[in-house]
Amino acid sequence: MAGGRTRPPATVSTPPLQEEPHAPDTDGQGSAMKFYARRIAFYAVTLWAAISLNFFIPRLLPGDPFTILMAKLQRSGDIPAGVENSIRLLLGATQDQSLWEQYVTYWGNLLRGDLGISVTNFPTPVTELIGDALPWTLGLVGTATILSFVLGIGLGALAGWKRGTWVDSLVPSTTMLQSLPYFWVALVLIFAFSVSLQWFPIIGAYDVFHFNGPEWSWAFVGSVLYHAFLPAVTIVISSVGGWLLGMRNMMVSTLSEDYVTTAEAKGLRPRRVFTTYAMRNAALPSLAGFGVSLGFVVAGSLVMEQVFTYPGVGKLMITAVRNNDYALMQGVFLVITLAVLAALFLMDLIYGFLDPRTRHND
Repeated sequence: MAGGRTRPPATVSTPPLQEEPHAPDTDGQGSAMKFYARRIAFYAVTLWAAISLNFFIPRLLPGDPFTILMAKLQRSGDIPAGVENSIRLLLGATQDQSLWEQYVTYWGNLLRGDLGISVTNFPTPVTELIGDALPWTLGLVGTATILSFVLGIGLGALAGWKRGTWVDSLVPSTTMLQSLPYFWVALVLIFAFSVSLQWFPIIGAYDVFHFNGPEWSWAFVGSVLYHAFLPAVTIVISSVGGWLLGMRNMMVSTLSEDYVTTAEAKGLRPRRVFTTYAMRNAALPSLAGFGVSLGFVVAGSLVMEQVFTYPGVGKLMITAVRNNDYALMQGVFLVITLAVLAALFLMDLIYGFLDPRTRHND
């Protein structure tokens, strides 16, 4: 027969298969629900453990906030007994409660949004101090992190696409800059551009001689950008190398895939192959790392904020540790923990939605 195919005997016949109604994919929906339930339970337990550690670890340090604050106040003279009782109550009466009672009280205050009173800036609430420092950290560290990611991904993609060119030679130099001590890069920039050339200010977030505090004006915005330039450059220099190297390696690996070779064989334009087939797929692992990095943005940059005396969350945390300010330490650690867990949880949900295989491998 033509084509080498043989016809079955006429006496042999098979009844046509009757189509059964399509059943809903209950197994897939069930696995998805189990996956999300497991992730929610995991992060709920992790949040409880983090908050508990956030309570107990500061209390393992020597001293207590009441004693520290009373020592500061006694330098100016005798303190009446009524003032001592008021301060004791304002700090949570930690001297009259057991550790378990303090733990229960801490959870109750936390659920009400009360993070306590700062000893360092008595009697300012901790929420007010964090609220003042958080915008500075998000504005500077967040912008610098996004800029570093965009530069690293863009240059890394070009380095992997045009191997052996000048773009590829950026990898060793940026990797070397990333390996340098963070504080050393900041000090070098201050010495070169602030002390020697006097192009940029040494410390601060804005010009305190012209502005009494933050305000909504173009002059103030310009002052903030002017003061934030060197700290932002420090963050970019110290982090762009990792994004560039990782993207470059993923780009090289992606270019060897069959679908990229097929796209090139079809005669597609190189620009389309670069953006649609190579760069988009190579950037997926970096996007996961970027999501986690955004979670750590809230923590600020401890060294950078300390060197430049920048009023962010990182500097606030160092101040709290130095003064044994329990309430302030707990508040800062809590905000950082919530931000990181939220970023990780969001990335888990996104990956579970984009790649169903992760639901079964969980």
